[in-house]
Amino acid sequence: MGRELTPAELLVMGLLAERPRHGYDLDQVIVARGMREWTPVAFSSLYYLLRKLETDGLIAPVTGGSPRRRVYAPTSAGRQLTAEATRRALATLSPPHPPVLIGLANAPMLDPATTVEALRARSDAVTAELDRLTAHRDQQAAGAPPAVAALFDYALAMLDAEHGWIRRTIESLEAPDVQS
Repeated sequence: MGRELTPAELLVMGLLAERPRHGYDLDQVIVARGMREWTPVAFSSLYYLLRKLETDGLIAPVTGGSPRRRVYAPTSAGRQLTAEATRRALATLSPPHPPVLIGLANAPMLDPATTVEALRARSDAVTAELDRLTAHRDQQAAGAPPAVAALFDYALAMLDAEHGWIRRTIESLEAPDVQS
């Protein structure tokens, strides 16, 4: 099958590979693990994704499920495609496209004090997010698969790195110009 999984499909397939689930259960796991913050899966799109994956033969309803809620599990082809897409996702470096880079590229349009003020506001937001995510990780990590802790650790490491980058950028913007 020459099909590629979208990031949203890959997320859903991975959660179904953990254990069979219905749409509401998928959403609960996505919320509990904080996945909505870094994945393009909205609650309203889950059922569309499930129908699409079923139509493509990548998942199938599990027999014995509730008549009101269809429980799905990956098919053999779905597991194979998910495993390969997961391997590629882990091995392939993909460039980030955060809007902050556009803002930085356009920073010469602002006076330096305004740029520093905006970066300080971003630093405050990063600090708040670090605190929030740390608390969320501490609540979710117990009893969850090891990959869940790794997801939180990755997000925290990226935020910590951004915090350092903001600090260094502000220092360079506030440094007196050295002219010879």
